[in-house]
Amino acid sequence: MNGNLYPLPIPTAVAFATYCGGNAGGSNETCVSLAAIPGAEGSFVIRDSKPEGAGKELRFTGAELDDFATGWARTRGLTL
Repeated sequence: MNGNLYPLPIPTAVAFATYCGGNAGGSNETCVSLAAIPGAEGSFVIRDSKPEGAGKELRFTGAELDDFATGWARTRGLTL
């Protein structure tokens, strides 16, 4: 792999775990979904649940996602 995760196939719908919070705008309005990318060990795709976000996704290596998650938790004063 050349480091570009976007040409790789999208996981099947059942592979995604959905994380929600608040649901201020209705069912699944404040959710994101996460799944491992087939064929790219330790890589993930994140999707938005909002209608205007349909079809949009971000792809990360495990290291990139870990860095984001720990940085976000630290910035928000959260502990794991």
